[in-house]
Amino acid sequence: MARGTDAPYTSFSLLVNRTSFIRLTELGELMTKTIGVPAEVKDGERRVALDPHAVAMLTRVGLQVLVECGAGLAAGFSDVEYQVAGADLVSNAEAVWGAELVVKVKEPLPSEWKQFRRGLKLFGYLHLAAAPELARALQDAGVEAHAFETVSDGRGLPLLAPMSDIAGRSAAIMGAYYLAQGSGTLLGGGAGVPPARVVVVGMGVAGTMAARGARGMDAEVTGVDVNLDRLRQLQFDGTVTATVASSSSAIGDVLSHADVVIGAALVPGARAPIVVDANHVRSMRQGSVIVDLAIDQGGCIETSRPTSLSNPVYEEAGIIHYCVTNVPGQFPRTASHALSAAIAPRVRQLAVDADHPMLAGSLNVADGRIVHPVVAAALDTSASAV
Repeated sequence: MARGTDAPYTSFSLLVNRTSFIRLTELGELMTKTIGVPAEVKDGERRVALDPHAVAMLTRVGLQVLVECGAGLAAGFSDVEYQVAGADLVSNAEAVWGAELVVKVKEPLPSEWKQFRRGLKLFGYLHLAAAPELARALQDAGVEAHAFETVSDGRGLPLLAPMSDIAGRSAAIMGAYYLAQGSGTLLGGGAGVPPARVVVVGMGVAGTMAARGARGMDAEVTGVDVNLDRLRQLQFDGTVTATVASSSSAIGDVLSHADVVIGAALVPGARAPIVVDANHVRSMRQGSVIVDLAIDQGGCIETSRPTSLSNPVYEEAGIIHYCVTNVPGQFPRTASHALSAAIAPRVRQLAVDADHPMLAGSLNVADGRIVHPVVAAALDTSASAV
């Protein structure tokens, strides 16, 4: 018997019967009948949008879920597990993209744009503010495009947070690794040797988790943000050892002594603001490391440019830059479980009513237009209200 094929779904079916998962009659009439889950094609991307547990939940409410063969293998989910969950396995991407609603992790690459068509709904991480060509392709094809990263629940970004959590944890690991390759410095120092200095710019979910990871390796960590209340709390609970109110001059001062700089500044839906300029970077010590977690949205460090998991770093001004656009993809099982748990209820709701409050802010492109105001502003186009 393949690992994890039968037992998890016996217990899962009991869970469904005991808890308040919404059934078809409670959801109302399904406007969308078929969901497609293609294999990811981005360099090094090993995540899958829906794990077998999420597929089981969706098929139980009457949805047909088409999963491309092998889509979950790199994340540790076999085709058999998807079959047990009720999915229909298909052998080619075209059949999956033929579904009414396609759910994927990363933005479609140009090789996938041929699958765009009028009437297609797309749900995934799109980051259109930094991808004008993709935005135009979606518009020209008449795709209704919903983005994970712009969904808001009034308190935060619930579909961005799980991946920000993992990316932040990863940033500390990558920073420590490449610092050893660069200046030869151990993040936590040693007896008689001071620890490395880590500066985290932007103390949202990703920045906070990066700071926690670096502190866990005994680094000195300075948090930079515009929110003084946030900085006060993070210093109080020990997440950081020092704080700096964000300004260009203050960032310049603290970066000149930094060994690792982690950029995590974010404006939801918009292009990331440049908060670390080239002069700041040139002031850093040779062999230091920059990790730009905002690179999906264009990057918050002036010298950043996108890299891939197969070629993750480059050097500029003697500083190692790690600017991978899909950091969580290197931890596919953890990331897929976390992402799937967050998006599955919203995928289910999108099949019924795209205007539901659970999907607030998701719609980016419709009827050939950019309809999310922040995304439209970033792309310098007009938009109707979301």
